[in-house]
This record gives sequence, C-alpha cells and structure tokens, in this order.
Amino acid sequence: MKYSIDKNSTQPVYMQLFEVLRQDIITGTLAKGTKLPSKRFMASELGLSVITVEHAYELLADEGYISTRERSGYYVDFGGESTAQRPGKATICDMSAELKPMEDFPFSLLAKTMRKVLSDYDRRILIKSPNCGCMELREAISAYLERSRGLKVAPERIIIGSGAEYLYSIVVQLLGRDRLFALEDPSYEKIRKVYEANGAECRMLKLGEDGILSEELSKCTAGVLHVTPFHSYPSGVTATASKRREYVSWAQERDSFIVEDDYDAEFATLRRQIETIYSIAPDRVIYLNSFSKLIAPSVRTGFMLLPESLMDEYNKRLNFYSCTVPIYDQYVLAEFINAGHMERYINRRKRKQRKNGS
Repeated sequence: MKYSIDKNSTQPVYMQLFEVLRQDIITGTLAKGTKLPSKRFMASELGLSVITVEHAYELLADEGYISTRERSGYYVDFGGESTAQRPGKATICDMSAELKPMEDFPFSLLAKTMRKVLSDYDRRILIKSPNCGCMELREAISAYLERSRGLKVAPERIIIGSGAEYLYSIVVQLLGRDRLFALEDPSYEKIRKVYEANGAECRMLKLGEDGILSEELSKCTAGVLHVTPFHSYPSGVTATASKRREYVSWAQERDSFIVEDDYDAEFATLRRQIETIYSIAPDRVIYLNSFSKLIAPSVRTGFMLLPESLMDEYNKRLNFYSCTVPIYDQYVLAEFINAGHMERYINRRKRKQRKNGS
C-alpha cells in the first residue's frame, strides 16, 4: 500500500490519512465507485488502530467524498450527482432569528468586554471608523478564520458592514448590475430581494439533495452564482464535496464569480468543518458571514472576503463608502473574539446540538 503515516508529525494520524485519501479521490486516483480497503485491512497495513481508520473514513463520508453500503463497505462517491445519504441535518431555524432563545449566551462576558473597551480605548470610541472597518476587528476575523475554517486571508481583504443584507448590495455594485445573478431555488428570500432592489436580474436554479442540479447549472449563463453550501435555508441541503468543486469549475469556465454565504457553517456538528468553496478557489469566490448568527441577532455586523483580483476595483469604485458599523461595536467584537469568548460559545452550542441529536 502506497500510503504512509508520520507518527512523529504534529498533525493527528487520522487527519493525515484523511488528507491523503481525499487527495487521491479529488485527483481521480480513486475513481467514483471504487471500494476502499476495509477498516481492519487499512489499519493492519499502516500499523494503526481500527478506530483511527474509522475516524478518517467517517470524515470523508461527512464531507461527501465516500459513502457506505450496508454489509459491503466504503465506496468513493465523489463526482456527478450524489446518491449517498447525506449526513444528519441540523434543525433549520429562521435566519431572522428574532425569537431564538439566548439563554446560553455568555452575557456577563459580553458586558465585561464592553466595560473593558470603554476603559482601554477611552476616547478612541468617538473616532469615525475607517471605511472598510477598523483594523483591530479585521485582524481578529482574519485570525479566527484561520483557526476555525482554515482560511488564510489578509486583513486588508476583509470588508466590514452592517449584516449580510448590506453586503449583498455591495456585491451587486462591485460586480455590476449587467451580470445575471443565479440563486438556489429555494433560497433565503431576502437575497433575491436585495439583489433585485439594486437593479440585478436573478435566475433561480433548482436544488437537489446534494446542491444545485447539474443540468440546471450547466445551462446557466449567469455571471454570479450565490450559494449557501452548508445548510441552505430553507431546504437544509448541504452541497457535497464534488458539488462544491462543480460550482468552482462552472465559475472558472465562464469567468464568473461565486458568492459563498457561510452563515451557518460554524455550527456544523461534524467532527471537522466542511471545507469552504473559498478555500478551493479564492480567486473566484466572495465569502460572506455574519455575527448575527455567530453571536446574537442584535449584532448587526457582517464581513466579506474579497478575492485579490477584485481589490483594485473595490478600492477604485466603492472604498468611499463609510463603514456602517459603529467603531465601538467593532472594538467590542474584536475583543470578544480575541479573548476566545466567541469560539467557546460556539463550541458549547455545538456540543448541545450533538447531545440533542441534531
């Protein structure tokens, strides 16, 4: 067997096995339909425990690279429309979340953070925010994304705005109203409404069990594809690994852009976060997220990661916009993230989801 494991590496053994198998699946070395070695055989060949191999296989299945067949084993399921049963879906909540219970939120820590900002920043909270957002928050987001999502993004390419809906309008102005915008059908209704309110024409593409149907995507001539690859609202559909790469191929072939709306992915109950489309093709993807979902509905702050290729255009045409988030709120968020409060809160919610069987 060609695979080798470095037991002296700082990377966990199961993750090493996951990565080498995933790479062979992506490149076609392990073609769709190929049966993987049994867990016991793989463990014996590599000198690993069966549990370690099982962990790696489960991660591959979680991300849609392989699927299980009863009494038969694991098979590669990457490429084309997936027939595999999707991982369990979390309960889908209304994105507006006005009535979402917040009893688990660490309010005392937020209040402490607010007092700390008032004390430490003093009169700096009276200064107008830089147009793209204060560097303290952009740097905090940059570090957080690398820890939590494996994304390495320069703070200078992060744009702060008052929630995802505001950033949708910036996307239209940046990419142009003359481009056709393709959206998932069904999708969060406000996405289409904001795009159309800003003069863009929208085309709805039917969702299947693993993402937008291939026949819908292949005949679409849009210049922008807006997708929510994890737990698309209201369908709950999560795009498989092969579907995410299908989106990327579509965008690259047509010189189009993808808007990746990652509003719910931090709360995936999987042992490892599902990879982002941005991580596959950062030159083709505008990544969006919002603290309204990460922290609380009242936190009307979102952020957008721009590809390097769009930065000059943004600075030339849109950098005159004042940041719509008060500087005090930005400092509080930066401190809350840097102190680790947000990640601990997210992890508590994820543990609760797993306990409840979501």
